[in-house]
Amino acid sequence: MFLRRLLLGLFSVALWAQPARHPFNLDDLARTREVRDPQCSPDGRSVAYTVSTVDVKEDKTNSHVWMISYDGKDDRQVTSSQDSESSPRWSPDGTYLSFTSSRPAPAKGNQVWLLDRRGGDAFQLTDVKGRLESYEWAPDSKRLALLTADPDPAAEPGEGGKPKPPKPIVLDRYHFKQDIQGYLVSDRHTYVYLFDIATKKLDRLTTGKRDESAPSWSPDGKSIAFLSNHEKDPDRDPYTELFVAEARAGASEKALTTIEDRVGRTRPEWSPDGKWIAVLESDEKKYEEYSMSRLALVAADGSGKAALVKPAADLDRGVSTPRFSADGQSISFLVTDDRSVYPARLRLAGGSVERLAASPIVANNPSVAAACSVVLSGTDTKPIEVYSIQGGALGQLTHQNDSLFSSIEAVTSEDVSFKSKDGTEVHGLLYQPAGYVAGTKVPLLLRIHGGPNGQDQHSFSAEQQWLAANGYAVLAVNYRGSAGRGQKYSRSIAADWGHFEVEDLEAGLDYVIKMGLADPDRLGVGGWSYGGIMTDYMIASDHRFKAATSGAGTAFAIALYGVDQYILQYDNELGPPWKAFDTYMKLSYPFLHADRITTPTLFLGGDKDANVPLEGGQQMYQALKSLGIDTQLIIYPDQFHGLTRPSFIRDRLERYLAWYDKYLKPAAVTTTTAAAQ
Repeated sequence: MFLRRLLLGLFSVALWAQPARHPFNLDDLARTREVRDPQCSPDGRSVAYTVSTVDVKEDKTNSHVWMISYDGKDDRQVTSSQDSESSPRWSPDGTYLSFTSSRPAPAKGNQVWLLDRRGGDAFQLTDVKGRLESYEWAPDSKRLALLTADPDPAAEPGEGGKPKPPKPIVLDRYHFKQDIQGYLVSDRHTYVYLFDIATKKLDRLTTGKRDESAPSWSPDGKSIAFLSNHEKDPDRDPYTELFVAEARAGASEKALTTIEDRVGRTRPEWSPDGKWIAVLESDEKKYEEYSMSRLALVAADGSGKAALVKPAADLDRGVSTPRFSADGQSISFLVTDDRSVYPARLRLAGGSVERLAASPIVANNPSVAAACSVVLSGTDTKPIEVYSIQGGALGQLTHQNDSLFSSIEAVTSEDVSFKSKDGTEVHGLLYQPAGYVAGTKVPLLLRIHGGPNGQDQHSFSAEQQWLAANGYAVLAVNYRGSAGRGQKYSRSIAADWGHFEVEDLEAGLDYVIKMGLADPDRLGVGGWSYGGIMTDYMIASDHRFKAATSGAGTAFAIALYGVDQYILQYDNELGPPWKAFDTYMKLSYPFLHADRITTPTLFLGGDKDANVPLEGGQQMYQALKSLGIDTQLIIYPDQFHGLTRPSFIRDRLERYLAWYDKYLKPAAVTTTTAAAQ
């Protein structure tokens, strides 16, 4: 009896001693580690990957290379410096683990470094003058294929190391700007180079004057496949052509496809016997922004089989990252399907697509070598980690965030399905607020994803967790135009923005109100990019919203023609303004009917965004300000379309919450929430 009481007492003490779990907060966000880029070693015994962490004091993110044994027993960091390291790759003979870094002198910009697995410190291998974009090992481990952009003379220091005085920027390209890259000039290109490991000699693969991308060595190391566009004006096509060249300096490339084959811009994949090259086929120009990539095969010898072979033509879902099996009898890939991304396989001898893991699952970045097979994955409540995948089952390998999230009470999502105005079935995810009491009505936020050709899926979202942790139900709707529901579903909004999306979003809103969860008097809306654009449409169409946040959006289409990076979409999907003026006016509904808006709205954006420039948010801010609607404009300096400075990412989430709290929560509730944080 005494022993029983003692054990019960110790058990009670143990339970009492366990720290209480708390809702997700922004300090947790800063401590969350981002796991990326897993790479199986050639012998299949190890996996290299990167881990990014936030340095709050320096207000930056650092990335370092880690390595874990495939049995998960040995996990350790293998690089460390004041600068980041990324893109780990194994030499095929297993001798080296390479990575890229812009470590201090003698490095000049991003370079390839080598870490000898037999021992010793990492050392700098390359010293390229331009911008190194990617690299790939040759099968014999003696050479690298480097993808390098021409250097920018204006970026080179002048006499005494002082900056050179600026010169006029001369532009003559059809597509002349791109987010992050900035202005695109005609005399600088990106080419494939060959780098010899022993001699450090660098040679250009070809002699052409067109941009090249995605180099991929043939299994025997004698050839390199790459993508380029040799049309008279490459800027006018969103596609590329597949070329193959002998792996020697100054080789002449051979085209295996034409521009009409619509090859997408992803890395070609060789079959083990070198007879086939797997690529992804894109959509026609009019629907390029809603493209659903399809698997295609090309004969590597160019023997009259110029047309793409499409072995999974009946799969009405987008695919990515094709990989041949070691025996070449099958090909695996990822399928984007209705809130999931699952691995699949197709036997080339015939048959249907075989799903390799059940939904819900979101898998990315697959890597396979020997007995090693890994992907990145996570859940609604767990950030991304490296997982092994065997026999349709995932096994967690890395545990970078387990300790942190053992103390967090993360919120799960539930699948929701409802009918839109015209009867179309629409799907989404619904997050109940932390500590929700069944039967009560709570403020609801409709958070709209960007793209539009993306999807809300079963993966960890710091934004949804933060808002749910602070008392909000969050609804994420995969409106028409989203990925994962087939070609017709994605294409349906072409040249008709703000029509079916608004109907689908409103249907989702009505559904959750009818459930009895959402308080119809406390509704908010918001999103970033296309989500910001849709926010503008929603507040101009529906007066039920009491607060909105519109990030990196635009509502006056004609004013962005030639200002953002989407000239191909404007000309091919809509038509140029002088031919389709009425279409542009129709799509500019939120701005031209701003006088119908009554919702207090917060506008946000980066001042260097060329994707959806700040002008769009400025125009809507000015319109609402002129109309006397409560509004603010938040500008993030030196930021592109996606914010990267950690303090700005935190600031954005804090502003979202403060804006919604101001209009959707009673003063007493707001005070209590603030005190609890």
